[in-house]
Amino acid sequence: MVPMREFDLFWEFSMVLVTAACLLAISVVLVGTGLLIRRFLWRPSVAIGKAISVPHILATRSLAVSDPPREARRIVFLAPLAVFLGLAIVLAWGMTRDPGTIPSALIGEAVPEFRLPPVKGRTLGLASADLNGEVSLVNVFASWCTACREEHPVFMHLNAVGVVPIHGLNYKDQPDDAERWLNTMGDPYTRTGADISGRVAIEWGVYGVPETFVITKDGRIAYKHIGAVTPEVLGQTILPLVRRLREQ
Repeated sequence: MVPMREFDLFWEFSMVLVTAACLLAISVVLVGTGLLIRRFLWRPSVAIGKAISVPHILATRSLAVSDPPREARRIVFLAPLAVFLGLAIVLAWGMTRDPGTIPSALIGEAVPEFRLPPVKGRTLGLASADLNGEVSLVNVFASWCTACREEHPVFMHLNAVGVVPIHGLNYKDQPDDAERWLNTMGDPYTRTGADISGRVAIEWGVYGVPETFVITKDGRIAYKHIGAVTPEVLGQTILPLVRRLREQ
């Protein structure tokens, strides 16, 4: 799992509190609705304009429409609780999932057709045709992305040892900012593509930056990692997959 910074933890905690408050509000509304249903649909009715004896009224109230059945009352009060618990379980399950393992519909599919010019200051652009012939990585990055700074040393080291080619897909970045970022932080990419509009990233199914794809020799997407690539993710998941794909 990608380590979260203090800001990320605060943000996640805030979202949990907001969601819990929403679930509580929904439960209150459901309980209120149940009480209203009980109040107006199960009211005792008394005939008007007729002389009815007290015993007759008491008998009518007790036999016909006096109180809702016990099972109905239980449903009214237990249904909101069941809904609340169900939503809470779904929320808790979602919070325990690793966001980096979200599946992609493009796994096993050929990379989308595209052609992008290089990032400013670079000479080699990036196109779908460049991803054929060897196993490679495509890293979606941006100069304004904080998590990209966290994973950048990992890619710099990977590029230095020459284990696998890394291509950069620069997402919705200003040309001067992207150039300055690579000149300052270092450029680990064999090729870069400037996706200023973000259209190509959308075709790749990108949720946000950073994201990293493992590409097969025949230009297919074999794996997608969402979030910063850590040394653990690289050593335990990405590089073993690269080795397996090269042997195929």
